[in-house]
Amino acid sequence: MLATAVAAAVTTPVVFLSAAPAFADTKPAAPAQTQEQKKTIEQLKKDVEAAQTAYDASVLAAEDAKKAVKALEQADHPLQVAVTDAKKVAEAAATAKTAADAKVTEAEAALAALELKPDATEAEKEAAKTAVADAKTAAGTAATAKTAADAKVTEANSKHSEAEVAASNKAREAQKTRDEALKTLDSAKEALKKAEEEEGEEEPPPHEDCFPEDRFTSVVTGLPSKVVAGTTVDFKLRLTNGTDRTLDEAYAFVSLHAFDEKGLKPLDTYLDLEWYTADEKKWNDVPVAEELFVGTLKPKASADIKLRLKVDANTPAGQGLTFAAGDFWNEDGTCGGTPDLTEYKFDILAKGSNPGKVDDAKGTPGGKNTTTQGGTSTTAVTTGQLAKTGSNDAMPQIALAGGAAVALGAGAMFVVRRRKAGADA
Repeated sequence: MLATAVAAAVTTPVVFLSAAPAFADTKPAAPAQTQEQKKTIEQLKKDVEAAQTAYDASVLAAEDAKKAVKALEQADHPLQVAVTDAKKVAEAAATAKTAADAKVTEAEAALAALELKPDATEAEKEAAKTAVADAKTAAGTAATAKTAADAKVTEANSKHSEAEVAASNKAREAQKTRDEALKTLDSAKEALKKAEEEEGEEEPPPHEDCFPEDRFTSVVTGLPSKVVAGTTVDFKLRLTNGTDRTLDEAYAFVSLHAFDEKGLKPLDTYLDLEWYTADEKKWNDVPVAEELFVGTLKPKASADIKLRLKVDANTPAGQGLTFAAGDFWNEDGTCGGTPDLTEYKFDILAKGSNPGKVDDAKGTPGGKNTTTQGGTSTTAVTTGQLAKTGSNDAMPQIALAGGAAVALGAGAMFVVRRRKAGADA
């Protein structure tokens, strides 16, 4: 309902936020279901929680196994160091053997020359024969050393290869375990969904049970008050449970709008919003028309969602506005959320502009004056030429977008969430 109102006000699509669950409870695995003993909804929920925990653990194990394989490829790995050192010793032994063999050849040539020399004495010949024998002895010793050094190289290579095979096998097994854990999780979710559909759970209590909660806040931090076209900005959304009770399911809502300086041309298509998924450890495009499921929030706890705004280099100068809100749903049927949407205004400067000193965009509650919470920004903004931003001609359109959303109030989000609670849980 909020998204529809905002989109209608600004006559342009809304950029929404979506992400995977940020938390998972750790509970023991439940026994398998049998035909004779049908599991309750509560038992099936525990199955899902246990399967989620197992899957999360398998993802971490697979990552660790992949890191172990890559570590063996590094030059500073002990097994790689052993191979390198053994090769150095073998190279030195080969050089020594070559030198010793050359001395044998040299001594034999000297002896042959004496044998042909008419005036050579027996003493000289005996000395030459002794030199040949000594050279051959030294050459034999060098050959033995080279053989031993070559064996060390073979041994070091063998140990490294065995470690690589073992690490690769472990990585494959970890990936297989992860895939099986995902199948188990999907099956558990499907069983829960089917059971809930068959049971036909009662409708949730009337939306009058939903209430604004001043101590539940949704705050954007690190979003600069000025953003230059062609740059990327990292910021975050922090959802905080300032109450003394656990919020069983917490959700966050973020939308983003922008217009040119005259407030006539929407700039949403120039903006790209991404979110960082902890399980995949990479940035992904934010799907459209989705909310962010954060998970369970303990009393006084916060959850941070990493966001990234990319502004196309061809974006005209203008102004933007980010909305942030949150709501929650509890197992006892109660629900609520932030009293209103918080607005964060920022200027969009043309490519190459120099924004000068840039502060974080300030949050302004759309309704009553609530206090926000959040950390300080460390986002760096690329600088260039200072752009002429004019006299905030875009603000009437921005105000219209904000006003339409705020007019619905946080209660509209509660109603939508209550309707979707069973499916999104």
